[in-house]
Amino acid sequence: MRLSACMGFALHIVHPTAFSLADRHLKRASLDYGPASTLIEHDSFDRFDVWRRQQGRRLILLTTKGEQSAYDFRFDPDDILLVGRETAGIPPEVAALADARLRIPMRQGVRSINVAIAAAMVLGEAYRQTEEFEELQ
Repeated sequence: MRLSACMGFALHIVHPTAFSLADRHLKRASLDYGPASTLIEHDSFDRFDVWRRQQGRRLILLTTKGEQSAYDFRFDPDDILLVGRETAGIPPEVAALADARLRIPMRQGVRSINVAIAAAMVLGEAYRQTEEFEELQ
């Protein structure tokens, strides 16, 4: 939520989640950034996927299994960056629906970068390419 608030994008949560969105949990996790963030919940991945297809938006999955580097990819302003659970990632049936599967180049022998940091890194590249940073100034 903090990244969403600071960077000005809507944060979509697809249920079921591994965490609680109850007010007290959300308030604690979001610190004072909650009111500055746009949070949109989807009851299921199927409903989310219908919504994003109706909007004509590409689904870009960040995954350690991606063959293409996020830094060799051409982002569009309406792309949706999808990240999964820290421990389990994304189910294979969801990954199969992604329009692109991107990875962050890393040293050999390490598992992965923290999901929030990975999202921030790729979001920064997407914003740089689409000139979204200019909108923030």
